Amino acid sequence: MKQSIVHIALVVKDYDEAISFYTEKLKFELIEDTYQPEQDKRWVVVAPPGSTGVTLLLARASKPEQELFIGNQAGGRVFLFLNTDDFWRDYNRMKSEGIKFIRAPKEQDYGTVAVFEDLYGNLWDLLQLNSDHPISLRNG
Repeated sequence: MKQSIVHIALVVKDYDEAISFYTEKLKFELIEDTYQPEQDKRWVVVAPPGSTGVTLLLARASKPEQELFIGNQAGGRVFLFLNTDDFWRDYNRMKSEGIKFIRAPKEQDYGTVAVFEDLYGNLWDLLQLNSDHPISLRNG
């Protein structure tokens, strides 16, 4: 059996401002932006450059109770983890783009990591895993 997680839904306030942040600031690729008239919503999918794994589905809050979770989908914990092949390149570029880092870079047993906020306040790890980390070995 082979299965995989394809999308992770990220609740956003506005499609266009979210697309702008992810494509311009984080340099993600816009994979799809399709209007779905029967539901009056858009199917917006973005992914990091060169990624072949999980994508982000940017899902605009459509109910007041969903709006409460914009920027706090994980209850204040780091929610998403962006692995890179060059931590310092991406860290410095993101800082120059105005990305707010709330935890400074640190060397850990598993690699180099720093915590940043997306445009709504969701917390992300920017990390470069060591070559002997199980994920690195798996993705070989």
